[in-house]
Amino acid sequence: MGRDYYSAAGNEILNNGHTIQVNFRPGSTMSLNGHTYELKQFHFHAPSENQIKGESFPLEVHLVHADKEGNLAVVGIMFKEGAENKALTKAWNQMPEQKNAKQALSQVINAEDMLPSDKAYYRFNGSLTTPPCSEGVTWLVMKEPVTVSKEQVEQFTKVMGTHTNRPVQPLNARPVLQ
Repeated sequence: MGRDYYSAAGNEILNNGHTIQVNFRPGSTMSLNGHTYELKQFHFHAPSENQIKGESFPLEVHLVHADKEGNLAVVGIMFKEGAENKALTKAWNQMPEQKNAKQALSQVINAEDMLPSDKAYYRFNGSLTTPPCSEGVTWLVMKEPVTVSKEQVEQFTKVMGTHTNRPVQPLNARPVLQ
């Protein structure tokens, strides 16, 4: 997975009533098997929607990418409780508390800063985790979690008012590639 994430790409944060989302200007891309996907947005779920070796995490971020034909690739990153996450702090400082509220970001948010130092990932084909839950999404779930403070998770869950995750789905016949 090659990436070319521009540091000034995150330009807007919004509360859509289901999650907190950071939208990106065009230009940040990821390549996978010679195919280019553009980063559109990232958003959060608490607790995590994916598990690693049966373990759930207090928070997960999804970096949503689309190619020119509309095919989606999502990078999932798990957060484990620990030190404050500096990349999240930038977003959380401007987190809209009201549903359907949005604002321009005053600080640069770089998607690269969300990624763990070890870039190994699991890959599988799945679906969107929010309606319409369309199939055909390429998922890349990072094997190594990053840290988030208990206070940062609490801030997110307080603003959202409830859990924001889709329950873990059965694997069915989907192979998970390592």
